Amino acid sequence: MGLMAARHFVLPERPEPGAVVCAAEEVHLERGGRVLLDSVSLELRAGEVLALLGPNGAGKSTLLSMLSGDATPDRGSVRFGDRPLADWSLTELSRRRSVLLQDNQLLFPFTVHQVVEMGRAPWRRTPLEDDDNFAISEAIDAADIAHLGSRRVPSLSGGERARAAFARVMAGRTGVLMLDEPTAALDLGHQEAVLSIARERARAGDAVLVVLHDLNLASAYADRIALLQEGRVAACDAPERVLTAETVSSVYRTPVEVIPHPVTGHGIVVPLRH
Repeated sequence: MGLMAARHFVLPERPEPGAVVCAAEEVHLERGGRVLLDSVSLELRAGEVLALLGPNGAGKSTLLSMLSGDATPDRGSVRFGDRPLADWSLTELSRRRSVLLQDNQLLFPFTVHQVVEMGRAPWRRTPLEDDDNFAISEAIDAADIAHLGSRRVPSLSGGERARAAFARVMAGRTGVLMLDEPTAALDLGHQEAVLSIARERARAGDAVLVVLHDLNLASAYADRIALLQEGRVAACDAPERVLTAETVSSVYRTPVEVIPHPVTGHGIVVPLRH
């Protein structure tokens, strides 16, 4: 690494617990005459797991894309840290937030190790480049893919690809994780593992935004839940205040009951079946 690069590198500051790391303010987005987000305001804070829930088409992935900078609102604004999101360069953002998209098609014949290594790209020519090997190894172990390191991505199952993509995001070691349906292709054990890691990152002071379809996973692992319905935030609060039988039944248009987990006490959402 060159001396000039080292001199100009500024390590991203770690926000205080509870500080707002990014926020959408009255964002509105339409595509093809359809309203995708309708005057949505939402804050993501350091030290929390914030889950985005809602039916198909509710606007969850669109809102995550808005907060990550991958989409721009027609109206309203998005802030990251202390300034508008648009004022950050792509390099600056890549060192502050890691994004796992829902459509994460890794079709090129890279090996799993090469894919995870991509997560370290933002730190090239910086002092943190010295951490590459350890960060990659740690992410591979956390995602349980050490045995897949030399495998080519096209040869992997859907779940294995998802774990490789998750490891790539983890290797970046940024203070903000934005995960769009990270558990969708995973088996039960790996679903729990991924969200346990997200929970650990939040305890360490990171901010985690995660789109989920499984209400019970959100109930168990999220500090707050933002429940979306037709492009609006129907409720945003602690899981026990959002995942009530009345609210869930109304938003998902199907009757449910919510019962406490016999050990943890977290609410379990169960459809009413006849």
